Amino acid sequence: LPPAKQSLKIWLVKLGGNKVVTAVRGFVGTNADLAELGKQLKAACGAGGSTKDDEILIQGDHRDKILAWLTSKNYKAKKAGG
Repeated sequence: LPPAKQSLKIWLVKLGGNKVVTAVRGFVGTNADLAELGKQLKAACGAGGSTKDDEILIQGDHRDKILAWLTSKNYKAKKAGG
């Protein structure tokens, strides 16, 4: 789907040991497209992360940065959950 038709949700997920990751869920597309979007988000946040199970995980709390970046690229995105 083109960015304008994507409806992404940005979550804050707490892992064991006081670690936090920002998860981007709801992407519709190929795994290659998901990996490319994940790569761009990691670069925009200056943080590590991964893409798996149809979601992008970025280390740390980067909800505001990710939301601003996605909306600047015409994605429909909003914060959700924790």
